[in-house]
Amino acid sequence: MRIVFQTLTRLVPAVLLAVQLAGCNTASSSGSTAETTPGMRHEDGRILLEPSSPIRKALVVAAVEARAVERQVVTPGVVEADAARLVKVVPPVSGRIVRLVKHLGDPVNRGDPLFVLDSPELAQALADAAKADAALTLSRRALDRQRELMAAEIAARKDVEQAENDFAQAESDAHLAHGRLAQLDVAAGDASGRQYTLRAPIPGHVIDLTAAEGGFWNDTSAPIMTVADLSTVWIAASVPEKDLSAISVGQDATIELNAYAGESEHGKIAYIGEVLDPDTRTVKARIAVDNPSGRFRPGMFARVVFHAPAHEGMVVPATALIQSGFDTQVYVETQADVFEARTVEVGPRLADSVEVLSGLNGADRVVVKNGVLLND
Repeated sequence: MRIVFQTLTRLVPAVLLAVQLAGCNTASSSGSTAETTPGMRHEDGRILLEPSSPIRKALVVAAVEARAVERQVVTPGVVEADAARLVKVVPPVSGRIVRLVKHLGDPVNRGDPLFVLDSPELAQALADAAKADAALTLSRRALDRQRELMAAEIAARKDVEQAENDFAQAESDAHLAHGRLAQLDVAAGDASGRQYTLRAPIPGHVIDLTAAEGGFWNDTSAPIMTVADLSTVWIAASVPEKDLSAISVGQDATIELNAYAGESEHGKIAYIGEVLDPDTRTVKARIAVDNPSGRFRPGMFARVVFHAPAHEGMVVPATALIQSGFDTQVYVETQADVFEARTVEVGPRLADSVEVLSGLNGADRVVVKNGVLLND
């Protein structure tokens, strides 16, 4: 016990000395912090600068600017073919491709032949129409004969009714057979036989070809070629949900294609989608653009800028904004050399300035440069 007591007696002075030294170091450290911001003090949430403060000379203060603000919405876009001017040409019958009249890139007019198929289905359709016509002629003669016999009181009533039923069935079969030929755009008795020529439904160019001469095409749901009129194309812009209120049909837009740097085209919004994409939270806005030279190719990426109508707003330089946690603040000069931090809501950026939606009024003066020096 005596040894322990003697040991503690020796340690107590050392501990007291260490505590005193730590206090001295803390005081020295706090004194140096005060020296880093000389001439500045806080009072009731305000920052007061003394005339001798070096910060005072570094700050630049300017009045909030009230002016007409034109909001711009910038979105990505892509060039698309007009769906009403694009046809995937699917043959209505199967068969062997004996001749390609038009090839990839060729211009076509409405009604021009595109390709020729050797199709047994066409021969069968023509034969069915011929048989139906012959059966209709025969049933008509039989009906006329039974009516004559009945008028002479030779034929029974049931024989006339049977002839009338046979005629009605033959007429229906003939109508169906000729409807099939009309769908193929072939007239009954066509001398082409098995040769089926498919013609262009619209004018334009052949932009896709998936077949070759000599190949057999038995998939009547797959296109052999695609014809498109690209004299007018769509620019489909993906507008974020938060910017929908800034766009409307008829609004001006500037289109800049990635393929042609430094060049731009202008158009107007023709259609705004009715449904929001749940994955991207965007809506498609479509702009019709004339494309006589073919510079706009479907699939090209573009940058689209929508110009909203101008409105009166308050604007400050972007350098006036200070980020403090999750808040955006500016330092407002309430009186000479007295400042207070004020949280603001900002709108779109306008070149080197930013629109302030709330938090300031037109009479305020704010720190527009080196405001970070006040953000301690």
